[in-house]
Amino acid sequence: MLFLEFDNTCKLLAEQYPSDFIRWLLGVETQQIEILKTELTLSPIRADSVSFLRANNQILHVEFQTLAKSKPPIPFRMLDYSVRLKRQYDCPVIQIVIFLVETTDEIAFTEEYRDATTVHQYRAIRLWEQDSALFLENKALLPLAPLTRTDSPRTLLAQVGERVARISDRDERQNIASCADILAGLRFEKDKSASIFKGGYDAGVSNLSRYSK
Repeated sequence: MLFLEFDNTCKLLAEQYPSDFIRWLLGVETQQIEILKTELTLSPIRADSVSFLRANNQILHVEFQTLAKSKPPIPFRMLDYSVRLKRQYDCPVIQIVIFLVETTDEIAFTEEYRDATTVHQYRAIRLWEQDSALFLENKALLPLAPLTRTDSPRTLLAQVGERVARISDRDERQNIASCADILAGLRFEKDKSASIFKGGYDAGVSNLSRYSK
C-alpha cells in the first residue's frame, strides 16, 4: 500500500491538469476533456493509479507504476483495460504506462502483450530517461521533474524547488509543492526534499486523500 501514495499523487496531477498531460503525452492541444470514472462496469476494478481522459473522440489511458511487478502483469492488464474501454465507450484507446523509478526489469521496456493468438500494443515511458527541461517548464509536470534524467540529482531538486516557489497562486503552489515532495521521496531521503518543499504537504493532503481510499 505504501507505493500507492506515489501512484495516486500522479493520478491527482493528471486529473487536475488533464490538458497539460494530453499535450505532453499526445502532442495535441484541446480543452474539451472529460475525466472518466476509474471503475469499469464489467467486473468493476478499482484503478488507483489509472486516469482515463477522453478528448477528441479518443480515450487516453495513463497508468503510473512505481513497481514493474504487478498481478496481473502489466502487459495483460493493458489488454484487459483496452477491451473493457472499447466495449464501454466505443472509441479508440491510447494507452501509456509511466514508470516512475529506474529499473532494469524487462517489463519497463515492454510495450506489448503477446500470446499465441493476440498481440496488443501500448507505450511505455521511463521517467529516468526523460529530459528534465520539459518538466521544469510546466507546473503540472513539475512534481515529476525530480525523477527525470540528470547528472546532478541534488541540483535538479533545487531547481524544482525554485520553480515551485515562483508559482504565484498560494493554494496551487502548496499543492504542487506537496506533490513534488511526495514524488521526490522515490529518489531522495525524506529530509532532503522536505527542506525544499516545506510547508506544502499539509495543504495537499486533503486533495490526495480522496485518491487513497
